[in-house]
Amino acid sequence: MSEALVATEVPEASVSGTSGARQFWRRLRAQRAAMVAAFVVALLVLVALAAPLLTALEGQDPTSYHPSLVDSARGGVPIGSFGGISADHWLGVEPQTGRDLFARLLYGARVSLGVALTATAVQVLLGVVVGVAAALGNRWVDQLLSRITDIIVAMPLMIMALALLAIVPSSFSRPVLVALIIGFVAWGTIGKIARAQTLTLKELDYVAAARLSGWGTLRIARRELLPGLAAPVITYAALMVPANISIEASLSFLGVGVKPPTPSWGQMLSSADVWYQAAPQYLLLPAAALFLTVLALTVLGDGVRTALDPRAASRLRIGTGRRQESKAGKEGSA
Repeated sequence: MSEALVATEVPEASVSGTSGARQFWRRLRAQRAAMVAAFVVALLVLVALAAPLLTALEGQDPTSYHPSLVDSARGGVPIGSFGGISADHWLGVEPQTGRDLFARLLYGARVSLGVALTATAVQVLLGVVVGVAAALGNRWVDQLLSRITDIIVAMPLMIMALALLAIVPSSFSRPVLVALIIGFVAWGTIGKIARAQTLTLKELDYVAAARLSGWGTLRIARRELLPGLAAPVITYAALMVPANISIEASLSFLGVGVKPPTPSWGQMLSSADVWYQAAPQYLLLPAAALFLTVLALTVLGDGVRTALDPRAASRLRIGTGRRQESKAGKEGSA
């Protein structure tokens, strides 16, 4: 992707001050799909944060084995109907181990969302720092940082993550390690976005005025450039979160991500592939949770992009106005 293309693909507006936040919120509320997605995401985050409380209400935890709840003669199939659903186990139990599925699903949400958000924070931090430094540095600094960014962008993410996860000692916290590896290997695109946008912003009059008034580079970057980067950075970060959830699930599915007994949706899917006939809920529950989370975050990210982009927001207002005029015309003719 060329730098010119990157520069034209990101929104030019920034969210600054009370009026900017008000405009952003008004544009976001005008999108019903984005508001529904925001509600779903908020509910998922709330459920993940309240996982200890909810599992305490059930009286279970995600790591305790219950061998008496599985039929060893049949290979570990849960005893009872619908995978062992009961008053003590609201969604049934895990085949072979008898661990509570409700508890593992909730704690898996904490791991998936935590890894995705941490990885996104690392990507944003590295990308913005490197991109802004490249745009504000001299020609040699720009060339060096730009080539490093190109190398990061060209790296195959999954292969690099698999290699790094294989050599790091298992004593290191696996969720933290997965988040850091995803963040350090996949910040290149946001670095290119930050550089292209900074090159555009630093040619504006108010930045030139700040430079002529004697402001240093760091002060200009902090006071004048970073607010202008808010819109494209927030937009891209919102779209990175669902992608990072999918990457974490893929790594755990391949057996190199989050390790047992720590629950993860990808890990549950990995061990459920041989149980989909005997205990289908063991496969369907984490798959549905993963699908719903990624879909909601993707729709919300697209809504944030539209709300931050004045051109998209104006198209949204025009489309809404036309629908209202059409509806009024039909009512008048009736």
